[in-house]
Amino acid sequence: MISGFATPEGTAGFAKRQSKVSKNHFRQFIGLMLSSVGIGTYLGNPDNATDNMVSDAIKTSVKSGINVIDTAINYRAQKAERSVGKAIAELIQSGEAKRDEIFISTKNGYVTNDGDINEDFWTNIQNTLVKPGVIKSGDISSGYHCMTVPYLQDQLNRSMKNIGLDCIDLMYIHNAAEGQLQDISKEEFTKKLEDVFEFYENQRKNGSIRYYGMATWECFRVPDNHPQYLSIFDITKIAKQVGGQDNGFRFIQLPYNMYLDQALILKNQNSNQHTILESCIQLGIGVFASVPLMQAKLLAPNVLPEFGNMSKASHRAMQFVRSTPGIISPLVGQKSREHVQENLDFMATPVLSETEFSDLVKKLSS
Repeated sequence: MISGFATPEGTAGFAKRQSKVSKNHFRQFIGLMLSSVGIGTYLGNPDNATDNMVSDAIKTSVKSGINVIDTAINYRAQKAERSVGKAIAELIQSGEAKRDEIFISTKNGYVTNDGDINEDFWTNIQNTLVKPGVIKSGDISSGYHCMTVPYLQDQLNRSMKNIGLDCIDLMYIHNAAEGQLQDISKEEFTKKLEDVFEFYENQRKNGSIRYYGMATWECFRVPDNHPQYLSIFDITKIAKQVGGQDNGFRFIQLPYNMYLDQALILKNQNSNQHTILESCIQLGIGVFASVPLMQAKLLAPNVLPEFGNMSKASHRAMQFVRSTPGIISPLVGQKSREHVQENLDFMATPVLSETEFSDLVKKLSS
């Protein structure tokens, strides 16, 4: 197990020694200097060839100025976490990075099998989770989601082993509203979330995680009358009730790009007075953006409008997302050497100021 976690001193040192990135490529949040582009690890087959591509992409990216890495236990049936762990271990062993320089997040909640065990999905679930009593009858919601404390404890232990860390910087409950509210009431969901946050606070105390959050799909991007809608103000109240003012709920993740733009424009929070991004700025919650390239759909010819003298659609897509006030980083999935290099070439481009971003939005809206 690799000891430690991302620290203000470590991340600041990492940022300081990067010579090929723009001066404002890093931004400070809760004392940490975090890169304005992060690495996502969602897509790909659960095979060894993809493992090697993901690990190589992470190592190249970290050596080139990215210190935000995002994964999840269900990504590629646990093999994404293992690929992250392999890359981190090799970076540290070679002296090319230190544990305290890199911010690593993962997610639990989805029921997942093990891509390294040659078993049918439900056979594997039966053998590893049901027979040992980790999951009981009625624990799984919507056919794929579980947020009981015994299950999350089991999954946290597996994630730590997969990544090879004794402390994870950020643990998300993964698509909780989307996975639960089809089957249970908001009141039941709130009680479950209280239990989850209490579990996370206990894990903070014993040093297994540093912070926790919610990785979401719809709940923060829909109108307040939607069945899966959540108020970020209600969520932070739960965290304060459980963990006090110094609680560890500090992050959310949601889809955001030039087409999935609800986080920027939909006023659905605080009695419909503010957007989710405005509300997170007010509450001191950091936001990471998933699907910034909409799983490559935004890269097709003539989909994205041109701006900023950037010829590559991927650069325009990332620039829009990472320059949005309230966003820490877009999380970009990258595996092939060509795509990794294309994304790294973008690191020298300065992030837009708030005024420049506002002017861009006006231009794109006209």
